[in-house]
Amino acid sequence: MKKQRVPKRVLGRLELVDFPKFQLWGVEAKVDTGAYTSAIHCSDIQVITGSNGKPCLRVLLLDPSHPNFDGTLMEFTEFSLRDIKSSNGDAQERYVIQAVLRLFGEDFDTEFSLSDRSDMKYPVLLGRRLLRHGSFVVDVARRNMSYKAQLAAKPSRT
Repeated sequence: MKKQRVPKRVLGRLELVDFPKFQLWGVEAKVDTGAYTSAIHCSDIQVITGSNGKPCLRVLLLDPSHPNFDGTLMEFTEFSLRDIKSSNGDAQERYVIQAVLRLFGEDFDTEFSLSDRSDMKYPVLLGRRLLRHGSFVVDVARRNMSYKAQLAAKPSRT
């Protein structure tokens, strides 16, 4: 018996993504098929001792220039420290967290490396790991396919 293929959804080179657990909506993301792990901009990374005596990662997601920035410090009890290759091929040690990302109205639990992307145009980078997991293909001539599909799916009020 043949296994049925899941139809692939098309992402554009740029997408607006939501992080429902972080209360972040419509964050601009660049789709990067050259990156394995997705990344999100953060600053003020600190490892502190949590109330249970275990390490806790505290970060500030996005920055004051971003419209969704609210200055809330986020804390993660589950995280790892890994070597991540940057776009220029250098390995950098970065913290990695699990986060829920929403595309096409569906939630995907995936890994994000935490890095200072303040010198980059987009605060979020979507990598191959997410693209494979979500059965996505990329059309570089398009943008905001998930957002447009969600708008089209909403019932009109007439």
